Amino acid sequence: MTSFDKPTTPDPAGEPSADQKAVTQAALFDAFGGIRGTVETMLPGLLFVMIYTVNKDVKMSAIAAGAVAVLLVIVRLLRKDTVKHAFSGVFGVGVGVAFALFTGTAKGFYLPGMIYGAGLGVAFTLSALVGFPLLGVILGPVFKENLSWRTRNPGRKKAYTKASLAWGIVFLAKYAILFPLYWWGDATQLGWVLIALKLPPMVLAVYFTWVFLAKAPPPIDVIAEWEAEEAAEKAKAAAAREPGA
Repeated sequence: MTSFDKPTTPDPAGEPSADQKAVTQAALFDAFGGIRGTVETMLPGLLFVMIYTVNKDVKMSAIAAGAVAVLLVIVRLLRKDTVKHAFSGVFGVGVGVAFALFTGTAKGFYLPGMIYGAGLGVAFTLSALVGFPLLGVILGPVFKENLSWRTRNPGRKKAYTKASLAWGIVFLAKYAILFPLYWWGDATQLGWVLIALKLPPMVLAVYFTWVFLAKAPPPIDVIAEWEAEEAAEKAKAAAAREPGA
């Protein structure tokens, strides 16, 4: 069974081991929500587009999308599943619903998410260029390495830099397509293109991340190091308290 407790060892020939690939794949799957998280992210927006396409009613479309987002969180709570991805989704949908109801236009539903996504693209790109890749900050805790890659694991820093740059390019390319549609296209066209571009860029970015990290040196498990240091200190203190020590 694959475990995050200890870093895996790369193949001597330079190729990543099967275990290292599995660890990286499992970490990415968990970090980005997996299939269920992706579906939950897409469903409210898809419902909004479908209802608006049929009846052009912004209010009904927005309320339906918001209700579904809340329902998905409730289902996770009832099943005692992790809600971090569902909560982030309901927050994004909630902001979109508020914009749509305030502006009275369907495009208002999409605008906050588009601004956020474009901002992420800029952030990923700039973080890679300045040598503090954002993806390393996000995934470091998942791999139990925290920020050790910055000073102790240059191979992983390089991989995180490449992966962050890939995310930045993919996001910026996506919104280079969407913003002209926002300005000059109609709301229905924008909505369906947004849905069509929801999953493929994400899959592409995650794939590049997996490729770069699977070939990188294994993570340094700083959590295990801290635990070992704490255990050594307790053992030393216990030995000092023993009679005749």
